[in-house]
Amino acid sequence: MAKNYTHIFLSLLLSTCLISCSTFTKVQKSNDYEYKLRMAENYFVKENYTNAQVLFEALLPVFKGTAKFENIYYKYAYCAYRLEDYVNAENLFKTFLETFPSSSKSEQIEYIRAYSYYKQSSKVDLDQTNTTKSIALMQAFINTHPNAKQVVDATQIIDICRAKLELKAFKAAELYFNLGHYKASAVCLTNLIYDFPDSPKADEYKLLSIKAYYRYAENSVIGKQADRYMQVVTECNDFADRFTNSKFAAEVNQLQNKAQNNLKNIEHDQSQKTTGS
Repeated sequence: MAKNYTHIFLSLLLSTCLISCSTFTKVQKSNDYEYKLRMAENYFVKENYTNAQVLFEALLPVFKGTAKFENIYYKYAYCAYRLEDYVNAENLFKTFLETFPSSSKSEQIEYIRAYSYYKQSSKVDLDQTNTTKSIALMQAFINTHPNAKQVVDATQIIDICRAKLELKAFKAAELYFNLGHYKASAVCLTNLIYDFPDSPKADEYKLLSIKAYYRYAENSVIGKQADRYMQVVTECNDFADRFTNSKFAAEVNQLQNKAQNNLKNIEHDQSQKTTGS
């Protein structure tokens, strides 16, 4: 009995699909553009964005220049967005804003255009161009529409994107450190702190930069070690000024003491050579 019900259900489903496909094909072939538009609107309301998109695309050249064109173009672009075709959606939203700058839908479209870039944002280890563009467009949206209901979401997305950029920059600095490129690591970390001064990890980044400067000095030729250990001392003093309550303060103090001791040894060796000569 259960098999019979399953067979009946599948038969009804198949019949429904065939009827639906047959109906859509007839709509596509119809030369009654008002009817085709009504059906596109119907598919759109029922969230059948694939069929709606096909019909709206066919209707764009028909209604171009008419009062209905803006709404058709908007829904055509929105279909791409709902179908997660974010590259195409972003381009269509951009064109919409350029074509209809005074549209009542501009505020919504500016936000979802920025959101389309956010949805294209790559994993941390990959190129972050779309992440950067998302931040720029979300910030522009906030500046232009400070009272919009999407401002809270836009702010959160900016925070998420900035966190991703911060992590990518840190990973690059960490990789340099692990590969023994200590100067490059220190420079990257210094830039990271500059770009993200309010990061809760700023003191951790500063500590790693001091370690990188110390390793850089330690592995330098003798003639350049003094200046590079002085750089370590300077960085340690800067840490003490900026991060007075950091849990890494003791470790930084140890590095500073080691750098200062090394400087004393270098000075002593130089003094001995001078005396000997």
